[in-house]
Amino acid sequence: MDQSEKSQLENGDVFTPRFDANGLVVGIAMDADSRDVLMVAFMDAEAVARTRETGLAHFHSRSRGRLWLKGETSGHVLKVRDILVDCDQDALVMLVEPQGPACHTGATSCFYRRLVDGKLEPVAG
Repeated sequence: MDQSEKSQLENGDVFTPRFDANGLVVGIAMDADSRDVLMVAFMDAEAVARTRETGLAHFHSRSRGRLWLKGETSGHVLKVRDILVDCDQDALVMLVEPQGPACHTGATSCFYRRLVDGKLEPVAG
């Protein structure tokens, strides 16, 4: 990437996600009000497009090898309020309004434990 392309990527107004060798970018879902990180998953071009079209967070399920609407079975969708793009356009932060727990375990966030002295402990309230 030459300096002009890098400058356009970092300072321009054109959305050109930089997908990795597997065609993925990191997608982070963050509660729009509390700013708590709810979950992290991968997005391919189709997931990015469907998220933008529908206003609901879509991801690429690596285990299922297909597009995945968050909440398609639980009903706990993530309504996207805003999408933030990092400086080199290889990660997205979606500010969302969760319609129930974000984690498949039923926890509000997938980040419900912390590492303390080599062990996992629950995050308080």
